[in-house]
Amino acid sequence: MPSFHVLIAGGGIGGLCLAQGLRKAGVSCAVYESTPGIVRTGYRLHMNGDGGRALQKCLPEPLYELYAQTSRVAPRRALMVHLDHLGNELGTRPHIDPPNDPVRPHTAVNRRTLRQIMAVGLEDVLHFGRTVSGFEADQDGVRLLFEDGSSVTGDVLVAADGINSVVRGQLLPQVPVVDTGLRGLYAIAPLTDELASALPEGVFDGFSMASAPNGAVLVAGAYQPRRPVAEAVAELAPGAAVDPVGPYVMAGLFAPPDGGLFPSDDELRAATGEQRHAVMSALVQGWHPGLSALVESADRATVFPVAVRHLVPADPWPTSRVTLLGDAIHAMPPAYGTGANTTLRDAAALTEALRRVAGGRAPLLEAIAAYEAELRAEVFPILRAASDPRATEPEFVPEDLPVAKV
Repeated sequence: MPSFHVLIAGGGIGGLCLAQGLRKAGVSCAVYESTPGIVRTGYRLHMNGDGGRALQKCLPEPLYELYAQTSRVAPRRALMVHLDHLGNELGTRPHIDPPNDPVRPHTAVNRRTLRQIMAVGLEDVLHFGRTVSGFEADQDGVRLLFEDGSSVTGDVLVAADGINSVVRGQLLPQVPVVDTGLRGLYAIAPLTDELASALPEGVFDGFSMASAPNGAVLVAGAYQPRRPVAEAVAELAPGAAVDPVGPYVMAGLFAPPDGGLFPSDDELRAATGEQRHAVMSALVQGWHPGLSALVESADRATVFPVAVRHLVPADPWPTSRVTLLGDAIHAMPPAYGTGANTTLRDAAALTEALRRVAGGRAPLLEAIAAYEAELRAEVFPILRAASDPRATEPEFVPEDLPVAKV
């Protein structure tokens, strides 16, 4: 199938990973992203063996090495740590992860850095400022429609356009987006020596959460790249548009639904960074000095609100030339830190399926059907587990009991 061409709606980590995989496999593709560039959306991403292996399959070797070198150093303990608001360690829990690389384990990345790495070499196929409005598909091909009235055609359309996917809305309108009611404020604080010495040790493990009697929960994760980002880029991808990023701690402060701890959604959206930061600061008054210092030292410009939402697992749907990956089909709460990894898993699996189609080794609809069946079997159970309200209140093992390492 020499003229085989794949359209990808969405230039997040899933769409970019798929594009890299297809280019590596010699399959023609194009990515259409609504934003004007790779903007800052979110910060630290937990990485596990599934996500890391997917990147290794899809990225050229220098870019995979750049991902590995700009990942976080291996933590003291690869565990989720539960603290109280005074910094006392209450227990730990293993990450819900597959086996990791024993030599250079996959740890965590800066989201924007990963997206910038994955955009390297895609300059001729990555189109920004193209907002999708819908699609038309038949047995001969698919047309992707844009809000400006233009369109492009291809053989397959992949929806990688997130939880608010326009493509999914047309293909599977029966799949609801569920708002859990949980609200949060995320920010990052530069990791100075002073802050590092003030924080509880558990913050530097795999990930940590500190809970207060009023229901407020502070989650925190450190990002300490194995090698300075600019230095790694200069060696492995000279001239690449990858911004330097120093060590930081990501802090997310969450409040339960109807708890009265946060202003309304409209007020948070309209608030300035300073005003959002003031909300966070007020909630951690009287907490462990290091946890309070983490919030206090956060860069006000980085504070943004988040509403925790997820999709309901879709019933099996008729296979067509339009398929989906990542948050467009299985957006999940961050309870297990697997959202990015399952998205990358999808990209690698779909790359292999479409590579076989382009090479004439599998019929198109048969290959897509197999990919979708595997997605439902492997990822939907994680989506169901992460969406269970009890997942936001995980059971931790008391510190004096043995804990399985990952």
